[in-house]
Amino acid sequence: MKARTVVSVLTTAVAGATAGYLLFGRKPCLTWGAAAEDVERIMPGDELLEYPDLVSTRAISICAPPSAIWPWIVQMGSGKAGMYTYDWIENLLGLNMHSADEILPQFQDRKVGDLEQIGSKGPRLQVAVLEPEKALVVRSEDGNWVWAFCLYPTSDGRTVLVSRNRIASPGASARTRLLNTLVMEPGSLVMERKMLRGIRQRAEKLAARPVDTSGSFSATDAAVAV
Repeated sequence: MKARTVVSVLTTAVAGATAGYLLFGRKPCLTWGAAAEDVERIMPGDELLEYPDLVSTRAISICAPPSAIWPWIVQMGSGKAGMYTYDWIENLLGLNMHSADEILPQFQDRKVGDLEQIGSKGPRLQVAVLEPEKALVVRSEDGNWVWAFCLYPTSDGRTVLVSRNRIASPGASARTRLLNTLVMEPGSLVMERKMLRGIRQRAEKLAARPVDTSGSFSATDAAVAV
């Protein structure tokens, strides 16, 4: 096969894959696990980045109350409890992530205004909203990334954990935007899906432990391996 023919076939294949993702794959990628109401709802932190270039809203239903989920969320971070996803991938990028399987009391006192860096060279994120057992929102220093974690109890005793990313890319070239769409978006789904499932596994295991009759979970009560 001539080189020109090979190039033509590859170009056609890439164009077809791109069109297929944009038409059929992108919405499921950006809304994995989320119901229509999750995607459409106004969440804390939305107002912090009014005109994003990208919004992803992913969710997972957890058989546990918010009190059993919140400690796992609030301790997340680089050099803390990790992100409950593929540590080996994150650490290839020098992000210092080590996913914990226990509640770490020393990382339970997050406050609005706290500034934390991802790895040694990554962006710094500031806690912008913190409503215990309801919402944690962090924002990058440049204001171009807002990441919200919100908990929504349901009538059947479950809790929906919604993770929303709002990202702006000012000044990005068309090539960079295309790369982000075709590579970074699917990549983020792989990592975030693992994270959400990791939180669910940990929270449901914690919720299954014997607790006092109030059914609540404090960081002190939960500070044991699960």
